[in-house]
Amino acid sequence: MTNPIELMRSAPMRSALLSRYGEIPFNGEIAWNDFLSTIISHRSVRSYLSDPLPPLTLELLVAAAQSAATSANLQSWSVVAIEDQERKEELSRLAGGQAHIKEAPLFLVWLADLARVARVAESRGLSHDALEYLELLIKAIVDASIAAQNATLAAESLGLGTGYIGAIRKSTQEVATLLNLPPLVFPVFGLCVGYPNPEVQTAIKPRLPQSAVLHRETYKLGEQDEAIAHYNDIIKNFYTEQKMNVAGDWSQHSAERIATLDYLKGCKYLREALNNLGFKLL
Repeated sequence: MTNPIELMRSAPMRSALLSRYGEIPFNGEIAWNDFLSTIISHRSVRSYLSDPLPPLTLELLVAAAQSAATSANLQSWSVVAIEDQERKEELSRLAGGQAHIKEAPLFLVWLADLARVARVAESRGLSHDALEYLELLIKAIVDASIAAQNATLAAESLGLGTGYIGAIRKSTQEVATLLNLPPLVFPVFGLCVGYPNPEVQTAIKPRLPQSAVLHRETYKLGEQDEAIAHYNDIIKNFYTEQKMNVAGDWSQHSAERIATLDYLKGCKYLREALNNLGFKLL
């Protein structure tokens, strides 16, 4: 029986952690396995082969998604699987022209879905006043997000690549119309699924040091400054190595994004779109 405890000198372990942080973030004996390698080596794939997925891959991914936790067992999410090329091309246009949406053989649109439980309540002669409140939409968005991440990990464990597409929210109403979404259903994000194009290598992008995101007992905002400054150096080196045309460091890039409404684009009308989709957000 293989012992899951490996020393930090294990090559796969060190390689994965070094790529994820730009340095080895901790030392000592830790549990390690292939699934951890899959998780920590995640990267967003933006170039896909046109090869179709094996039969029943979609159904297997949905089974993984349905195995995720769900608040109060409401299971308040759904997913629309899109393989039709014309529909993928239209979604690509609505998401700002992202070519990988139409390249990938499968595009999944993950939905916060309160329509199903509303219909169930109505069929039992009950009202659904609670659905008018923001909390129920948050529950549905969390449910959809956890389910999608389960499906993503399942796909990557099968050697497939994935890429989340939040830009579909720039055109929420148009996406809802294209997918024939009823009231109380909100498209949260899309997910490309397919075989990565081997000619386009995608590096693992370093993340913030754990000392910037891990707080013990209480939250400490000021103590993150040193970790962020260190990360700025790491990410600038990454941009240079990958020949990425990104000006400045993480702090500059992030600050410029939130400085004006230009970054939001169509998403700044999201409340109006949600109201049009039947969410009152009380």
